[in-house]
Amino acid sequence: MKSIRTKLKLNNRQKTLMAQHAGYGRWCYNWGLSLWNAAYKDGYKPNARKLREVFTNHTKPFYPWMKNLSSRVYQYAFINLGEAFKRFFQGLGKYPKFKKKGKHDSFTIDNCGKPIELNGWNHKLPFIGVVRTYEPIEATTQKITISRQAGSWYLSCSYEFTQAPTPKTTEVVGVDLGIKTLATLSDGKVFESANSYRKFEAKLSRLQYLNRNKIVGSTNWQKAQLKIAKLHTKVANIRKDVLHKLTTYLAKNHGGVVIEDLNVRGILANHKLAKSIADQGFYEFRRQLGYKCQWYGSELVLVDRFFPSSKTCSNCGHVQDMPLNNRTYDCPECGLSIDRDLNASINLRDAVGSTVNACG
Repeated sequence: MKSIRTKLKLNNRQKTLMAQHAGYGRWCYNWGLSLWNAAYKDGYKPNARKLREVFTNHTKPFYPWMKNLSSRVYQYAFINLGEAFKRFFQGLGKYPKFKKKGKHDSFTIDNCGKPIELNGWNHKLPFIGVVRTYEPIEATTQKITISRQAGSWYLSCSYEFTQAPTPKTTEVVGVDLGIKTLATLSDGKVFESANSYRKFEAKLSRLQYLNRNKIVGSTNWQKAQLKIAKLHTKVANIRKDVLHKLTTYLAKNHGGVVIEDLNVRGILANHKLAKSIADQGFYEFRRQLGYKCQWYGSELVLVDRFFPSSKTCSNCGHVQDMPLNNRTYDCPECGLSIDRDLNASINLRDAVGSTVNACG
């Protein structure tokens, strides 16, 4: 399965219709959660199916406005509520909370068992009608989720696709992640960091400063919150774009990609570097690289996090301490002078077959 998420190009009428469906789904989710809590306190064992039956037969007839919206929305609202409780009972999530308007607004629809065809720029969705996307899509899916983020609406879905391994130009490549440069490859290529948060940090701070005295919930407060949310979305999109281009390049052109099994949570404990490290998106890099290697027929190799890739000479194997401010590795044994990150990436490439864990 492959998932896509793309922005919708909507007019005001369509935006209103989307907001109504998202509110419908939120209302049903909160109603179901409230009834679930009450039933559990009375000693009953509720589930999503029973809630849906009670809602359909005894509650929905009292709200005529629901007839003007897709009935698939409330059915998926109860399905999502059941999945939330399932994750809670399995210890995979927290106890479900009531949804709030304006936060994570979304709804899911399908075509009553029939596939939904997405072709080109214009797409006919069940009950919603024809919507337009900013980029062409070719996919056949069973259900579609529409969500709102920073004032814009997005379409997301999953569809089946055939994996097609690509021809490889390099057998194995080592990748060293860093702060000054996002990634340094063992073949000498360097990918610069986006540093998207650093670039917009001053502007973001200014917007938050101007919002400090506004009354929460007022029109001016909502306008300021929207500006802040749009800027956060822009920062995240720039970072994702850089990571997607890098991981696609690595998975398509290399038979094996060797990276270090970084302890990201432990690294973020260093408060002097936490902001810069978080701005790189190391976890997202590994996540994308994992599934893209499967798509394009590559192998992702993880080297143990305690492997001294930066401290070891890639030429003779000499090990020495390397402070973070030392950007050049000067070996006293063989006289090698090499960039610190390039040296580490070569060591990662050569570590294949020793202390290695493979995945994907």
